[in-house]
Amino acid sequence: MAELSNRENLLKVLNKEIPEAIPTYSIFWGIGGSPSFMRGRENPDGTGKDSFGVEWVIDNSAFQAALPKPGDFILDDIRKWRDIIKVPDYSDVDWEMMAAKDAESRDPELPLGGSTTPSVGWFQALMSFMGFTNGLIACFEEPEEVKAMMEYLTDYSVENAKKYITYYKPDYGFFGDDIAHERDPFLSLEAFKDLFAPSWRRYTEVFLEAGIPVAHHNCGHFELYCDELVDMGVTLWEPVQSSNDAVALKAKYGRNLALSGAFDGSPLMPQYDVTEEEVRAFVKARLDQLAPGGGYAWFGGIFGEDAVSQQRNAWIQDEFQRLRTTYYK
Repeated sequence: MAELSNRENLLKVLNKEIPEAIPTYSIFWGIGGSPSFMRGRENPDGTGKDSFGVEWVIDNSAFQAALPKPGDFILDDIRKWRDIIKVPDYSDVDWEMMAAKDAESRDPELPLGGSTTPSVGWFQALMSFMGFTNGLIACFEEPEEVKAMMEYLTDYSVENAKKYITYYKPDYGFFGDDIAHERDPFLSLEAFKDLFAPSWRRYTEVFLEAGIPVAHHNCGHFELYCDELVDMGVTLWEPVQSSNDAVALKAKYGRNLALSGAFDGSPLMPQYDVTEEEVRAFVKARLDQLAPGGGYAWFGGIFGEDAVSQQRNAWIQDEFQRLRTTYYK
């Protein structure tokens, strides 16, 4: 019998089944699988104005990522959002034609998943419109206005998600909404459940009702919200950074919430004297913790373009490839 492809193994994980081998997963597949006409900003590097009028610039402190331009936000008072925030009008878009066009440039071996959410997500949309200071103050002082704007953005997201499902026929739904920093979420659990969880839930339901599983991206210390994520029906979270207790999460949720990533390679960075055998043992120890029983997808390595980092990344990936088929015999 032929070995399952990475796409087939990932879909097994997304559907809470035990795969044949550990699949790999990348957030960039979800971003790249989104409708091309909804992804863009003015420039190929992600800078320029987005469809809401927010200007994005390269931030050297964030690994050269594009972020909203500091101090130049489009909304200074949440009570004025109805006058300022207008969702893009896609009424003249030929979805069938765009789906066919996007398919021409897509790697057919990759699982197709994408997003039709506002900006990068609902919480992130508010922060891109107002900045973190005013955005978080709005959550505290004017929660009803925040909720009204989120409902408006969710109506837009859901309408486009239904078209996306019809014409793109994705393998899974994807949405991100970075709502946590390294130590803690930006909002209490109660505030999250009141202000943003309803939008996440409505969006997820569109895919689940079509029989399509859903993956979610969230950086930082996000584990406080995981019960809500599971209750919504999301079945994969990435990248599960090191401030989260991945081992405890795996024990708690099993295959109900697959963990993608959960690999802290900082002890393998070039400033540390480690051997090839130690690098390989490090990878095996992590896989031994997270892979058994399913509910895990691989995304691992270390940052760095220098020769030492490249060599260690080669060992990391080679050890993963050696072990990926050994857990589900």
